[in-house]
Amino acid sequence: MMKFSVITVSDSCSNGTATDTSGPHLVSLVKEKLDATDVNYLVVPDEADVIQKLLIYQCDVLKVRAVFTTGGTGFALRDVTPEATRAVLTKEAPQLTMAMTLTSLEKTKFAVLSRAVCGVREKTLIVNFPGSKKAVDECFHSIVNVIPHILQLMADEIPKVKETHRKIQSGEGHVHVCPHATGKGGDDRNSPYPMLEVVDALEIIMSTIATQKIPRKQISRVNIPPFRASVKDGYALKSSGDKGVKRVVGYVAAGNGIIRDYFDIDQCYKINTGAPVPDQADAVIQIEDTKLISTDNDIEKIIEVLSSPSPNLDIRSIGSDLRMGEDVFEHRYPLDAAQRSLLASIGETINVGQLRIAVISTGDELVHPYGDGAQTRTIEGKIFDSNTTMLVQMLRQFGFTEEQCLVSQIVVHDDYQSLRKQIEILTGSVHAILCTGGVSMGDKDFVKPVLKDLGYDLKFGRVNMKPGKPFTFASKDITRFFGLPGNPVSAFVTFHLFALPALRKYLATLNQTTSNLAKCHLPKITVKLLTESYELDPRPEYARASIFSKGGELWAQITGQQISSRLKSIVEADVLLHLPARSPSKTTIVRGESVTALTLRADFISTYE
Repeated sequence: MMKFSVITVSDSCSNGTATDTSGPHLVSLVKEKLDATDVNYLVVPDEADVIQKLLIYQCDVLKVRAVFTTGGTGFALRDVTPEATRAVLTKEAPQLTMAMTLTSLEKTKFAVLSRAVCGVREKTLIVNFPGSKKAVDECFHSIVNVIPHILQLMADEIPKVKETHRKIQSGEGHVHVCPHATGKGGDDRNSPYPMLEVVDALEIIMSTIATQKIPRKQISRVNIPPFRASVKDGYALKSSGDKGVKRVVGYVAAGNGIIRDYFDIDQCYKINTGAPVPDQADAVIQIEDTKLISTDNDIEKIIEVLSSPSPNLDIRSIGSDLRMGEDVFEHRYPLDAAQRSLLASIGETINVGQLRIAVISTGDELVHPYGDGAQTRTIEGKIFDSNTTMLVQMLRQFGFTEEQCLVSQIVVHDDYQSLRKQIEILTGSVHAILCTGGVSMGDKDFVKPVLKDLGYDLKFGRVNMKPGKPFTFASKDITRFFGLPGNPVSAFVTFHLFALPALRKYLATLNQTTSNLAKCHLPKITVKLLTESYELDPRPEYARASIFSKGGELWAQITGQQISSRLKSIVEADVLLHLPARSPSKTTIVRGESVTALTLRADFISTYE
């Protein structure tokens, strides 16, 4: 079993004033990409002698196959990782460093500031990575394909080395890249975009949307109630008069003005719930604690109070519910019924910053489903556009009302200039573009080239997931571009995982209020698999499933064939099951196993048994 080590070099992480994100991410990459189960993880300060001693211990005593460091490779005074590393190497590997630098330079010109060192100490590979999580990811993926062969060579594993050479010479091991990017053509056909994990892709998206630091608070400008109000239907009186016979001298209904006249202790006013208590009264006795003595033409004249009233009995004092100047709530968006009710109670108008969204479908094959004669029209080679309808309805379903979210639907032809013109018009005028189609590897998939041509910062172009691998995200000015795959199920899944949380955060930011990031995402629950057996995919999968409640336990039944074009698979879906990637030790998931599920709606239980 191969051992590896990951070392984070950081004063702030070492002393606990900062949280290390690069080291744990590097550990997960090593485990996933190098099939490692034994990875040491350490955090040390930016001290050359400490780093040097730890590297020697890992190589000479623990004899790990490779040590990967992150941090301390820049030009700051405390950045000494390269010097400490170079001091323990027996061989340098400058081409590994060059490969990482060239990859990083495609992303940022500041990659030239990294002084990372790579090399070997006896039989252990040592690689310095930069300190940011994003740079770690880019640099690791730039060299990960050659690391196994390096380890084979250092371990003198001759049969494995020969097999690798055979594959390379026969073309089996050749790695292609996309002709869109290189212009080389021929058999150069695979995407050049690194395959990001879902959690990393989501972190990148959310980081592009500002977080409001100071919550927007609603202040009450009135007292509730604005007068002393009766809690019960009964009689307003003076508590000093105690119980006994009382003469009814008037009637106070809700909405009446405040009675300020003087009255005696043996007198009272009949009063309704919510009505203003007369100035001279200090108690309300409920009807149930009285006895009617006499009436005149059905008007009560004399009653008997059967229990002794106490001061302030059943009276809501001024501002007892909400005082003038008091915080009502911290705004959250979309506004719910409770917030709207409270705003109405204090007479405040609802002022909502509107999120502007464009929903685009790309494709020459698409026709509008609701045009003239749409229900009977059949056109050879054409299909009805369902994606824009689905996306708009999901926005509304998740609370993005017309008041809060202005949505436009657009179908664009599959040609470069049409797509470029439409995106150029929308850029800067809308906050988000949800575009389905055009992000994969077809001859007419123009989204990525158009985004680059228009100066967008294309953050990523592939995600390690099924369905939805070609999902693309980019940003420019105020506009966030969500490139959803064209297959409807892929668009459905990627909308829920990526677009929905980002739009929720964006709406909160537009309204100058803090957002609960946990609530931006779909709620997670744990369920048991009801399906007898399901083959795992090499990628993590988000399968659609219906939820059954059986004896208080939740069970998930996968909704039939999960092909990404089969829109019917989402009709009965209550949740997205997050299934792990296939591994040599686990190829299927079977009935009764616990699975994480992301709920798609509040009423996510289809059947109770």
